[in-house]
Amino acid sequence: MEEFSLKKELQRKTVHVTSVLIVIAYFFLPKTVILLILTVLLIIFLELEFVRIDLQLKLPVFQQFYRDKEKDRLAGHVFFIMGAIIAISVFDKNIAMAAILMTTFGDTCAAIFGKRFGRTWIPKLKNRAVEGCMAEFIVDLAIGFMFLDSWLIIVVMAGTATIVETVVNKMDDNLLIPLFSGFNAQMLTYAISWGYLSFAII
Repeated sequence: MEEFSLKKELQRKTVHVTSVLIVIAYFFLPKTVILLILTVLLIIFLELEFVRIDLQLKLPVFQQFYRDKEKDRLAGHVFFIMGAIIAISVFDKNIAMAAILMTTFGDTCAAIFGKRFGRTWIPKLKNRAVEGCMAEFIVDLAIGFMFLDSWLIIVVMAGTATIVETVVNKMDDNLLIPLFSGFNAQMLTYAISWGYLSFAII
């Protein structure tokens, strides 16, 4: 059962990793173009979700990627696209890209390491292992150092992403991680630019 669960999780996360294409496209395309593309993609996904949820028609190609809890609700990739659209619209470019990648790779590492190597389970949190949280935090830190210049912003952003992924239960972390981590990073960026936290620049 554990092997099957891990295999299914790997399949789902492989799809999520394709979101790196969003970041690559954002490097080369204007913000308006990438937002238009993502909005069209969101509409397509919502149409497919309408067919799946309201019309109750199975989509054989995509069915294997849905979790049991997504049977009668919007799937995680829809919330992820929403989060990416808002992040790109509101946050600085580097913050938005870091937030998107933290959502994808941090969450992926937490799931894989937690299921494969999880030994120390966090009390009162369902299926949350310390090992998975540590893996996510380390990966998020690495992503932060790729895009950002302030160690404080990197640590806060990685910490926010890890905490949100760990404690969120009823809401979708694919939406909350990029928004919460990006918002905290953006607020710290303003504080540093105003001279309040200049010591935090690498």
